[in-house]
Amino acid sequence: MSYGRGCLAAFVLVAAGRVQAQDFLLADFAGVRGGFSTSGQGAANFIQVEGFADWNLPWRTESDFGWFLQTKLNLAAGWLDSSGTSAFVGSLGPALAFGKQGFPLSLEGGISPTLLTRCRFGTVNLGQSFQFTSYLGVNVDLTEHWRVGYRYQHMSNGGLKGRSNPGLNLNMFALSYAF
Repeated sequence: MSYGRGCLAAFVLVAAGRVQAQDFLLADFAGVRGGFSTSGQGAANFIQVEGFADWNLPWRTESDFGWFLQTKLNLAAGWLDSSGTSAFVGSLGPALAFGKQGFPLSLEGGISPTLLTRCRFGTVNLGQSFQFTSYLGVNVDLTEHWRVGYRYQHMSNGGLKGRSNPGLNLNMFALSYAF
């Protein structure tokens, strides 16, 4: 990873620290995530690395048995690469988390509008710089503050570019800190 990409990831993590103003948190979770492509891209191998911040939104429901459904907002900024061709990737969008209070495992899914600074990576043309990233994942709370996660994500232009919509599937692994 180049110096600029490392600085970007560090900035996202530092900026996501706890800033309190009348119970306002700059982020509820912040971390790093990285992964690699799966089928669907021909001979191209993609990797993605990003810093991210998640906010729990005020809309939450919880059952008498402790099961909850939490609305969230996710922000990510990072780097996408295939065979030496790199691009900035950034996304912001809603998500839902489902789990049980006091149980360390939760499920999460979401969809985010995504911007790329490049849409051509060698022979792979993702169609346009505006994409959508959807995902389903699982989080495991290791301690009160530390969490690991896995998510399977799909990025595509949603058919907005006509025939050029190959999509990109990634296995992503995360480490995050809860404030």
